[in-house]
Amino acid sequence: MAHTITLIPGDGIGPEVADATRRVLDASGVKIEWDVQNAGAAVAEKRGTTLPDEVLASIRRNKVALKGPIGTPIGKGFRSVNVTLRQALDLYANVRPVRSLPGIEPRFEGTDIVIVRENTEDLYAGLELMIMPGVAQSIKLITERACLRICEYAFDYAERMNRKRVSVVHKANIMKLSDGLLLECFRKVALNHPRIEPNEVIVDACAMQMVKNANKLDVIVTENLYGDILSDLGAGLVGGLGIVPGANIGLDAAVFEAVHGTAPDIAGKGIANPTALIQSAVMMLHHLGEHAAAQKIENGLLATFERGTRTADLGGTATTDELTRAVCEAVGRA
Repeated sequence: MAHTITLIPGDGIGPEVADATRRVLDASGVKIEWDVQNAGAAVAEKRGTTLPDEVLASIRRNKVALKGPIGTPIGKGFRSVNVTLRQALDLYANVRPVRSLPGIEPRFEGTDIVIVRENTEDLYAGLELMIMPGVAQSIKLITERACLRICEYAFDYAERMNRKRVSVVHKANIMKLSDGLLLECFRKVALNHPRIEPNEVIVDACAMQMVKNANKLDVIVTENLYGDILSDLGAGLVGGLGIVPGANIGLDAAVFEAVHGTAPDIAGKGIANPTALIQSAVMMLHHLGEHAAAQKIENGLLATFERGTRTADLGGTATTDELTRAVCEAVGRA
């Protein structure tokens, strides 16, 4: 059966890493029909919007999208495409696996955690006002509904992926009502998942734990702002944003993306690292139930790194095409 998937190549190096990822997916044997849609800074210059209506319509129709890095014009009143997609499609769960890869010198060997970040509210709701000259206020919005469903997602994920622990990250010792609500919802949901160990961690202690022994945390579930910060910290532990995948999951749609930037300084030079988007595509295949194809790509990618093939950002010399061909050949052997 062929899957119809929305592909948003993105800006800068986006089209290059998207093409590489398509080639790797083809090598896995999974059948995909691509519905290519354009969004981002380049589109804004022609269309006056970073996210044309037809892009959202495509994702709603196909239910699944793969997205390269997208830029937002600075200082021109355009909203972030990433934020708009999450809000318009109610993609409430941001999922960021953080895992060491062979052949890359990480801060810690064997790091393997998953950060599940609530994606729709907290300070990112954008509720700000000037209450008097020189005094700005930003409202931290936390709801029971959002807390319950993100905790439920984290525990379900842990069970599905054979994880042992879910750690809720909060600052309820200071923000007793807002973060206290998250903690209350976490404890309630944990009762329904007795096979998974619940763990409570204050956010500053979590940051320290991540650079001492991250694996003790296992699956982290947290609010939008904390999750944003901890996700980048996690990426730094294993080699950077160029190798870390990401997904935004909702009830009716899912968008899998590279979480790094558009890197306009190297666009078109053929040296971009496609690893993050390839790993995001692996997550996408698992979401689609194509577990065998996902495993072939994962095994092929790991084998490629074990042989020392990597791009310049990871200390290697491989071009985008050379890395892609190496992964495709390894996938073919898997």
